[in-house]
Amino acid sequence: MRNTLEVMVEGIWRQGEGNLAVRLTAPDGAALPGWSPGAHIDVHLPGGLVRQYSLTGNPASRRGYLICVARDPDSRGGSRYIHESLRPGQRLTISTPRNLFPLEKADRVVLMAAGIGITPLYAMARRLEDAGVPFTLHYYVRHPEQAAFRYQLGHPFRFGDCTIYHSSAGESPRHALPEALTRPATGTRLYLCGPDGFMDHVRQSALTRGWSPENIHSEAFQPPAPSAPASSDNAFTVTLASTGQRWPVAADQTIARVLLDNGIDVPLSCEMGICGACLTPVTEGTVDHRDSVQSAAEKSGPRQQVALCCSRSLTENLTISLAP
Repeated sequence: MRNTLEVMVEGIWRQGEGNLAVRLTAPDGAALPGWSPGAHIDVHLPGGLVRQYSLTGNPASRRGYLICVARDPDSRGGSRYIHESLRPGQRLTISTPRNLFPLEKADRVVLMAAGIGITPLYAMARRLEDAGVPFTLHYYVRHPEQAAFRYQLGHPFRFGDCTIYHSSAGESPRHALPEALTRPATGTRLYLCGPDGFMDHVRQSALTRGWSPENIHSEAFQPPAPSAPASSDNAFTVTLASTGQRWPVAADQTIARVLLDNGIDVPLSCEMGICGACLTPVTEGTVDHRDSVQSAAEKSGPRQQVALCCSRSLTENLTISLAP
C-alpha cells in the first residue's frame, strides 16, 4: 500500500441535516502532509472499502484533516459505515492528499456547489479569501437545515460573498442561476461540484452564456455512463515502456487487473475512473478514455494519460510509462 498514513478519528459531529463532519489527526499529534483546496483522500474502511472524500475547512491547517460525508440512501457501504459505525478514537488508514481539482490562477472566481459538493468549494473559498482573490460562492440545498458549514458561511468575507439557495423555496438551479454566471470574462474561472445533473445544467448554462470551456472546472462524484457495452470491447495488448513486457488485455479485463495478475504494482483506489489514483502516462497508442477525472482537453491533448482501472485502447497496443 503506497503513500498511506495512519490517522485517528478525533471528532465526529453533525454538519447540516444528513451530513457528518469527521476530523482526522495523526495518533501522535504530529503535523499531517499539506494539502490544497480541491484535494481528496482515500479512506480505507473495514471490509475492504476504499472511499474518496474531499478535504474541506482551512487548507492552511496541518493539525488535522476535515472531511464531511453525506448519508447516501444508495450507499455501497462507505457513507453508511461512517454514519452508523465510525467512532472517535478509531484508527483508519488514509492516502496522502491528491489534487485533481486545483484552483487555477484567476482574477475572479465563481464557485457553485450543490449538496455535499460544498466540501471542496468551501476550502477554495477559504483559500481565495486568504489570497485576496474576489469570489462568489453559490450553494444549493433542498432546505436551510441541510446546509453544511452554514454558520461559517454566514459570516462576511472580505473578498467574497456567499448565497445559499433553497429549492424548497423555488430556488433550484433551474430557476435561480446567479447573475455571476452571465458575466464570463477571460480572467474569471467557474468551479462546480455536486450531482451530475446539477453540474451538467450549470455547465451548459455557462457555455450558452459565453463561458470558455477551459475556464469551467468540475469534479465528478460518480463514474460516467459506459459509452458501449462491455461485450463490444476489443482485446489489445499493454506494454510497459520501461521493460518491454507486454500482456494481452481481453475484452472482459481491465488493464489494471492484467498488470496486477502479472505482479505489477498498480496504485488503485476507486476502480471507477473518478479518483485519478491510477492515471499513467501513455507513450504509444490511442486511449479509449472512460474516466471522469480528466477534462476533454486533457483527453485530447498531446500528453496522454490512461486510467488503468477503466479505460481501454483504440489501437492494438498501448504502451504505458509505469514502473515495473
